[in-house]
Order: sequence, then structure tokens, then C-alpha cells
Amino acid sequence: MKVLIIGAGQVGESIAGDLDNSHDVTVVEQSPDRAEELAFSYDVLTVTGDGTEAETLTEAGIESADMVIASTDNDETNIVACSTADALGDAFTIARIKQTKYLNTWELSSGAFGIDDMVCTNLLTAESIVRVVGLPAAVDVDPFAGGQVQMAEFEISDECPVADQTVQEADRYDSLTFAALIRAGDVIIPDGSTLIEAGDRVVVIGSSDSVTTFADALSPDHSTGSDEEVAIIGGSEIGYHLARLLGERGFKPRLIEQDPERARELAEGLPQTTVMESDATDIEFLEREHIGDADIVVAALESDEKNLLVSLLAERLGTDRTVAVIDTPAYVELFETVGIDVAINPRVVVAEEITQLTQSGVTENVALIETDKAEVIEIEVTEDSILANRTILESTADLPDGVVIGAITRDREFVTPRGDTEIHPGDHVVVFVDAAAIDETTKKL
Repeated sequence: MKVLIIGAGQVGESIAGDLDNSHDVTVVEQSPDRAEELAFSYDVLTVTGDGTEAETLTEAGIESADMVIASTDNDETNIVACSTADALGDAFTIARIKQTKYLNTWELSSGAFGIDDMVCTNLLTAESIVRVVGLPAAVDVDPFAGGQVQMAEFEISDECPVADQTVQEADRYDSLTFAALIRAGDVIIPDGSTLIEAGDRVVVIGSSDSVTTFADALSPDHSTGSDEEVAIIGGSEIGYHLARLLGERGFKPRLIEQDPERARELAEGLPQTTVMESDATDIEFLEREHIGDADIVVAALESDEKNLLVSLLAERLGTDRTVAVIDTPAYVELFETVGIDVAINPRVVVAEEITQLTQSGVTENVALIETDKAEVIEIEVTEDSILANRTILESTADLPDGVVIGAITRDREFVTPRGDTEIHPGDHVVVFVDAAAIDETTKKL
């Protein structure tokens, strides 16, 4: 495809990096220095200018573009850019937005603003956090095959029962595949003799029940499901949507918001949530409200520094797990180094969603591992696929190193993948693929 990306911020750069090897990519960016930097780093064309102007889009080749992705940090700019692109060409348009009011308007009126798909950063981030809540030790969770399959990434501590065990010893959970280990930033595709060490991150793929069972085993004393006590720090858009989604799932979260007017608004709109008006950095208040007794504390303030501070305060008071929303990419590793259990960057979340929308027709779902270390993809097997009518052992022999078939669903039923399992056309297969093998693998699948 010919893809036109408007905005070369972190989201735009991430998408360009994912697509430059497989598509014809042009990036529109107002800053000449930033445009030059992107052209130097990736195999993309760059056009310096305003992506909302017809002249700039024409120069970028809008008339022949197959897809336009508006990914600047401004909602209105992205909406106008897509509308202008729609007026000038016939490309499929995707707008990245933060405020759900625009998403609601777009959903109520099909094709509103001339936009074919709209991706909401705040809502996607809240949904990503919800998936982590309830799974002890999980740092990332993504659903596949309509929710029948889950990919989850777990941090292995010294206390975990699988620490210092081989994969063969740890592989005692039905319908679960140990797809990979992340160790010191490197991806390891394990075999039965691979030792799982404390400090590793283990990527597993399996049925939802099996992933939950594995999570419970890693932390048997931890509350799970809607019994888990969740405290949300900050009534931002992300904090609001997180509380709303948890309430819909039977949780009764607590939410702390300092602004009186916003706290009142949240209390009226969140019937399942206890809203408290206070400064979340007030340690006396946190002690009085027993925040340390919470199973998980989510810091969703609109300041990275404050999110770090309240997370560390919560840990000091005894909270089991902390999740912090981090807007600055460079801070993610820092936050996790100083002890924050899960650091979630909204820009990474939305870049992953947009990348999924740009995948070829055979790929139905995609999740990124450690931003760019690997991908987990879901495909529907066709007659032409290298997997069709062959066993897993036969198929993987013709696939590059770094590929693991993690799960299969057939007629909406879960099929545990084993070497002698035959894959049929129409099956949905979830595959772990190391970054170096992605292009070759997707062509064959």
C-alpha cells in the first residue's frame, strides 16, 4: 500500500518504522528538522508542511494514497487532515484522537468528518490497564480470537513457583504455550530445557482460563477478578474510563481527584466508584484511607512526575502492585527500574492499534512485545497458507527461526497446539514472531 502518515511524533515514527519495509510510506511533518531526522532513520519519503492543507497533501501524493493516518498530538488537526484527505482522494483514513466526545460523534454518524476509522488514545489506554488488573504479575495482556485466546507477559520474581525451573518443568498448565522469554532486553525462544530465571519476562499464549490459572499460580495469595481492590489516582480522561470499565465488570474501585468540580462530576457519572476529593500526594490522607491495603494502585494523573511520586508512595504504604500512565517514552524503563510494576505509554498503545489496522488482509490482530522486540499475530488460515493441512511440526520446519504457534481456535473451540496437531483452512492461529522474522513469516502465513 501507499501510506501517508501525518505527524512525525512518537506515534507517527512508530508506525513508520513498522511499515517502511512492507509499504510505500510518506510522512508529512511541519518541522523540517524532524522530517529530516525521520528520513535519515527510515526508508520513507518526507514532505515538510501542514497536513491539513490541500497543497501539502497534494505534494505528498494524496491522489494515489491507499491509506492516510493522521497521528499528530492535536485531535482537531487530525480530524481536519482526514477530512481534507477525503476530499482530495479515495484513501482509507484513520484519525488518532484523545477525547471520546469526537469518538462518540463519529460512532453515531457513520463516516462523520470523512474518517473511516478513529482510534481513541485515552479509551485504548484504559482498556489496556483493565486487562492487566486481575492478573497478578502481568505487565501486558492482549486478547485474540474474540477473547478465547490471551497473550500475557508476566514478570518472574524470586517467589514465583516457576523461577529456576525449566520450561518443561513449568509446563503443567492445560492449553498454555510458553512462547518466549524476555531477558535483559533480548528475546529467547525457549525449548523444554530452557531455564526460567527471576527477572525474566515470560510471554505465554493460551485460553483465557489457562492464562488466569497461570497468573494465580504465580501469586497465589493475591486477590483476583472483581474481588481485587483497585485505587485510581487521578480523574483524568484515562482515570474516568478506567473506573467506568472496571465498574461495568463488577469492580468497586476508589478514585482520588483533587479538583472539587471534577470530583463531583466523576461521582455523579461513576455509580460503582467511590470518589474521594484530596491531594493524592498527601501521605497522611493515603494512610488514613488505607491505600496500602489496595491490591493495585493505578496512577493516572496528567503528570509523569506525579504519577511516579504517588506510585512510590503507594508501594511504601504496602500496595501489592502499581501501574503508572507514562506520557514520556524515555521514562518507561526508568519507572520500571525504580520499582513501578507496570508502566503504560498511551502513545505506544495507540501506535499498536493503528499498526494492526494497516496489516495485510490475512492478519486479523496484532500485539507488539516490548514495543518492537516481537509481534503476536492472529491469522485465519487460507488454502494457500504454509500452515494449511499440515501438522505444526511440518509447518514450522518451513518457517524462519523465532516463530512459535501459540494457540488455535477451530469453529470457536480452543485447540491446544502440539507438534502433531494438523491445522485446517478456516482455523484461527495465534503466532509469536520475533522481530527479525516478521516480514518473511507474514508472507508465508
